[in-house]
Amino acid sequence: MSRQYTTTSRENSTINLKYTTTNQENSTMSRQYTTQMDAARKGIVTPQMAVVAEKERMETEKLCHLIAAGKVVIPANINHKSLDPEGIGEGLRTKINVNLGVSKDCPSVDAELDKVKSAIDLKVEAIMDLSSYGKTQDFRTKLIEISPSMIGTVPVYDAIGYFDKDLKEITPEEFLEVVKVHGEDGVDFITIHAGLNKETVQVFKRNPRTTNIVSRGGALTYLWMELNNKENPFFEFYDDLLTICEKYDITLSLGDACRPGSIADATDASQVKELMVLGELTKRAWQRNVQVMIEGPGHMAINEIQANMLLEKKLCHGAPFYVLGPIVTDVAPGYDHITSAIGGAIAAANGADFLCYVTPAEHLRLPTEEDMREGIMASKIAAHAADIAKGVPGALEWDLKMSRARQSLDWESMFNLAIDEKKARKYRSDSKPEHEDSCTMCGKMCSMRNMNRIMNGEDVSLLDSCGKQ
Repeated sequence: MSRQYTTTSRENSTINLKYTTTNQENSTMSRQYTTQMDAARKGIVTPQMAVVAEKERMETEKLCHLIAAGKVVIPANINHKSLDPEGIGEGLRTKINVNLGVSKDCPSVDAELDKVKSAIDLKVEAIMDLSSYGKTQDFRTKLIEISPSMIGTVPVYDAIGYFDKDLKEITPEEFLEVVKVHGEDGVDFITIHAGLNKETVQVFKRNPRTTNIVSRGGALTYLWMELNNKENPFFEFYDDLLTICEKYDITLSLGDACRPGSIADATDASQVKELMVLGELTKRAWQRNVQVMIEGPGHMAINEIQANMLLEKKLCHGAPFYVLGPIVTDVAPGYDHITSAIGGAIAAANGADFLCYVTPAEHLRLPTEEDMREGIMASKIAAHAADIAKGVPGALEWDLKMSRARQSLDWESMFNLAIDEKKARKYRSDSKPEHEDSCTMCGKMCSMRNMNRIMNGEDVSLLDSCGKQ
């Protein structure tokens, strides 16, 4: 059977959305809660919360409290059956996201699915499908079917292809229809640039930027507003959006349309104005028990990162913060996985909860599988470095195990503990030393080798039987 929902927006506008009741929906309706936030506020420990609490070494009562307060989210769409849930937010491990998806120049679904499988093997916590061309739903549904990682999308990317209409011709109802489709497919979190309202646009126009609006979703939203001389549909009909999110338990990732695309634009009026709007939208979502993350910069000089983390947490009431980088210099194309990791480590150490990876191909091309791997590893290093600084349970313990393995020259343990075991093993095998208890960098002069021997009361000789080193 089908039902019709009519919801009233903030400005008393209405959009009629048609939903089809399915067996999945019927089973969901029998639950005692609608979303993870709703459950937490009712004191109900969901299966997802139990998994996250165990992973994070956190009491379920504390986790529930943080979710109820909006400081932790568990993106878990009711239709994502293969999900291995993760939490994002205060007191938890810093998570990373990988961006994938088909484009007009690289439309192969199979090639992108190969990257997906590699990303899953590397144990990324999230994958964002940024597909903007072709059989986007085919790719998305296959991705959700196989992925234990949480899945995110940017529905505005999909609208043009889904309706086969030019951007200007798409209606607010159709934008929301795409969100509904993504919810039905099982998407766990969606990026929505609802903070780019008419007021934010006026601030942007009064304050010229070096790189204007670099967010793809933000730019599409801005174009639609200018072409139609109308308010941002995701802002105007925000309550309708929340109805969809509540129905499927989609986490809202409130997008930063005005994120700086150059360090010259960082922390400017447009970025801060949008962040203020996002703080207001966060509270409105929480009133509907919809989980929220806030997206942040972008390109930013190192000395501005700490202040930006504090600003977001203050203006957005402690909601989890999801950052792209920050990329700390604009002059390193081909190495932006490094510039991003530098900024990401500083950001996460100062409060960011979720890092979007950046690959060496950033600003240059669609990433290859090897680009993706390099980006993942750089982000993993940044996240772990920040977790040590934040005192996340188990973070420092991992490093202590590695240090002890190095001290005892236990190569197998070193490989097993390495963040990239495959690369560590390859480097060792590519350059074999004369003595197994050393490497080709130091040989007999290895400090670990010699200290172990002298402290055990053994003789130490740096020469061979012929008197040579």
